[in-house]
Amino acid sequence: MKRLIHFCVSGLLLLVLSCNSNPQPINYGNDGCHFCKMTIVDKVHAAEIVTQKGKAYKFDATECMISFMKEFDTTQIKLYLSNDYNTPEALIDATKATFLISENIPSPMGAYLSAFKTKQEAEKTLAKKGGRLYTWDQLLVKLKG
Repeated sequence: MKRLIHFCVSGLLLLVLSCNSNPQPINYGNDGCHFCKMTIVDKVHAAEIVTQKGKAYKFDATECMISFMKEFDTTQIKLYLSNDYNTPEALIDATKATFLISENIPSPMGAYLSAFKTKQEAEKTLAKKGGRLYTWDQLLVKLKG
């Protein structure tokens, strides 16, 4: 009986761990963009989607992630993540980020789109580089339309 309980607990633990819905690190220079198939090299503009089941889709730019969403059942998405402009390689919650479109900050796919963890950080860069700020919802309307 003890052995059966141990087996069941081990199986349950394995099941829980296999459904991990956490972000996965992007292997810059090796991972490919799920949407455009380019190799992800830009550590400032990459993005990632994590599904409810824990599958990660990696993108070379937030604009590729948004384009991918047009062809995907978004009810299955748990996390939308974008690299933070001020902290290269750091993934932040895209739904809470502030985005800047500035022609003075090129991004991999030409949308000139950068994500910032806080509105204050975005406003500082806006003052230096120019452009326009967007919330996640405003950005979706602009890029999906």
